[in-house]
Formats: sequence, structure tokens, C-alpha cells
Amino acid sequence: MNLPVVDVSGIVKSYQMETHQVPVLRAVDLRLEKGTFFAVMGASGSGKSTLLNIIGCLDRPDSGSYRLDGIDVLRSSDNELSRLRSRYLGFVFQTFNLISTLTVKENVELPFLYRTEHRDDICQRVDAAIAQVGLSERVNHRPFELSGGEMQRVAIARALATDPKLILADEPTGNLDSQMSREIMELFKRLHAQGRTIILVTHDPQIAAYADACATMYDGRFIHDDL
Repeated sequence: MNLPVVDVSGIVKSYQMETHQVPVLRAVDLRLEKGTFFAVMGASGSGKSTLLNIIGCLDRPDSGSYRLDGIDVLRSSDNELSRLRSRYLGFVFQTFNLISTLTVKENVELPFLYRTEHRDDICQRVDAAIAQVGLSERVNHRPFELSGGEMQRVAIARALATDPKLILADEPTGNLDSQMSREIMELFKRLHAQGRTIILVTHDPQIAAYADACATMYDGRFIHDDL
């Protein structure tokens, strides 16, 4: 039997606010098989981005368990978490997170800075990722020369280049107009059709509708689950 890519159980997370703790996640469970396109909806403060940060090995919960492709994440050291992020995860953020002084190609190459692949292999993978998002003619452009949709495509290519087990997208259309949003979500649909596993965080039901399963978070819990 294949292991799930994401297996989260009983995740609890609180943050210290002055003299008291504020609960953010309350015993969250989530299990996703390979090839799932899963949307997490919820208002600001519902806990959806905190959950994504934990799944992305960017934060640790207070309690619970989390296995990423069978690996016990919560027993991993900080160095091991860095390796997991590098080899298993691709991130797409609302704000693109591109470096303005670098070209499209140089931005997509960034995840390979601390990896040991041969230079020719890296170039092939980077070029293939850029081609997949339709930006082969823009490889030498810098972010200020691109539209918002093109910048998000660069961010998606950067996430794809390392061939991750899981793509995590946090409000990827939040800074885009409706036409650009549709184009980006159609790109995610094509990636999903290729067998990619994607978790998408959004507050927009029209964006969530592109996924093949959706759950809504409220006060740190899933209140509706289509899985």
C-alpha cells in the first residue's frame, strides 16, 4: 500500500500573546494521497496558513504527529527539515518572493544553491520548468519587466524545478486580477493533471473550486471536508 504524501494527526498550535496563549490549530487531522489537489478555505485568522507552514516544515506544532511521504517530520532536526524542504516541497506565495536583481532563470535556479547536482542537470531542469509555465522567451528578464501573472509563473517554475513531492500554494492569486487568477489556476490544473500533489490555501470559493477536494477551517478546525 502506498503511503500518503501528507499524514497529519492531532496537530495543535498556539502562540504566546503577552500574558496568554492564543490557540491557532485545535487537533487538526489531514491525510492526502499522491496526486490530490486539495484546497483549504477560511477567513483570515482561521489557522489555514499556520497549517500550511507546519506541512511545509517552516513551523513546528505544539503536539500531534506529521509524516511527509512516510518521514516523521516532528522528529527531524533543523538541518533535516532544511533538506526536506529542499527535496520534497515546492512553495508558491502570494507575494511571489522573487529577487529583483536576478533574471527569471536565476530566480528559478535558487532552490539548487545548496544542492549537489551537476550544473548541466540543473540547467536542464530549470529550463524545463520555465518552459512548462510558458516563459521560455522571458528567461533573461528581471521581475520588474514582468506582469504580476508572469511573476507568479516564475514562482511556480521555481517550485517545480526540484520536482517536489508536494506543492504548497498560499493565496497564489491574492495579488492578481481576475483574468491573471484564472490563468494561474488553469496552470495549477494542468500540473495536477500530470500527477502533482498540491495544497492550495485561499479565501476565495471560485479559486478553491479548481481543486478536486476542499475543506474549510474555522477557529483552528476543519468544519467541512469534501475528502
